[in-house]
Amino acid sequence: MPDHTLAYVRTIAMTKLRRSESFSLSLQGGDTNGMSTVWLHCSIPLRFEFDSDIMPALDRRRLEELAHAASSSAGLVIDLTELQAPADISIARGQLERVA
Repeated sequence: MPDHTLAYVRTIAMTKLRRSESFSLSLQGGDTNGMSTVWLHCSIPLRFEFDSDIMPALDRRRLEELAHAASSSAGLVIDLTELQAPADISIARGQLERVA
């Protein structure tokens, strides 16, 4: 996922998990062309890796919308197909992975 989107996910995850609030994160599209859902809980170690050293600025209104979604019964849903860049434009990609 793009670094900018990963920055929102990281901010929401860190805030909710610091409060011991679990939530689901669903990714639509991407490599699988389906949906993948993970459960995020404060007992599960996470590591966020960004392609760039520069942290993107976050829009407070968008952050609040995503945080509200994360608190809903559907959880936080990120549609990766909406984030795809045209083939001739290179965008740094970030990744979210579980630490073993």
